[in-house]
Amino acid sequence: MDNGESSYRRFLSGDWDGLKEIIDDYYDGLVLYLRRYLGNDQDAEDMAEETILTLTTKRPAYRKKSSFKTWLYAIGRNNALYYLRKNNREMPIPTEDLAEYPNGSNVLEEYVRDEEKSLVRGAM
Repeated sequence: MDNGESSYRRFLSGDWDGLKEIIDDYYDGLVLYLRRYLGNDQDAEDMAEETILTLTTKRPAYRKKSSFKTWLYAIGRNNALYYLRKNNREMPIPTEDLAEYPNGSNVLEEYVRDEEKSLVRGAM
């Protein structure tokens, strides 16, 4: 996997299979990540769908300043924060908890990887 960049480029050029690959590769992790911001599965799934909708309607430019995954999750995070502000809700997890991941742009990836590992351990 090339981290989604070529799939997104293919989608932008008209190949809807590129979008399907992005959904297949990133949707579940995006929901896990957004659950930490929103506090429940339903809102997290709604915001993950909103993130995919953002890709299909607004077609934002991916400028390669971070990994594709980090960029995609940032779109999801922004959608979630807008949703929380719009509905006068507070984020269920303090943003200070994210500070324990010191590697700059890799914060999102490390955070989600840790969340996925804890879910796998809990399922065993």
